[in-house]
Amino acid sequence: MREIINEAVKDAMRSKDKLRLSTLRLINAAIKDKDIALRVEDRPDGVSSSEILQILGKMVKQRQESARAYEEGGRLELAEQELSEIKVIEEFLPRQLSEDDVAKAIQNVISSVGATSIRDMGKVMASLKEKYTGQMDFGKAGSTIKKLLG
Repeated sequence: MREIINEAVKDAMRSKDKLRLSTLRLINAAIKDKDIALRVEDRPDGVSSSEILQILGKMVKQRQESARAYEEGGRLELAEQELSEIKVIEEFLPRQLSEDDVAKAIQNVISSVGATSIRDMGKVMASLKEKYTGQMDFGKAGSTIKKLLG
């Protein structure tokens, strides 16, 4: 994953695409921040690919919230920039699952972990994050799990 992002940085530099380059540099900075945090936890190998996907997902969510705030504040040019950054970040995320696919995935995980009550929600979420990182919004998935187990 790192290599793919680094190659994208080089391509953006060659094509002089400033927005793309700055967004890719933000991605690399977020990954390096996480690497540093993991060194403190005695994980010198750094961030795994699945953790990179989590970082990218978090970055998309932050930009969605910022874009919404800018739109509400009448700062459309800033909202546009946030939305442009989202498009760049999403290039590195796996395809998002449809709502039906998310529901099926949740049902399958509930069955596979043997969840029967809301107390099992942690097991279900852990399994979902392991299998579907970057492919679904876990906030929405959480509310669906609560409905099914509640």
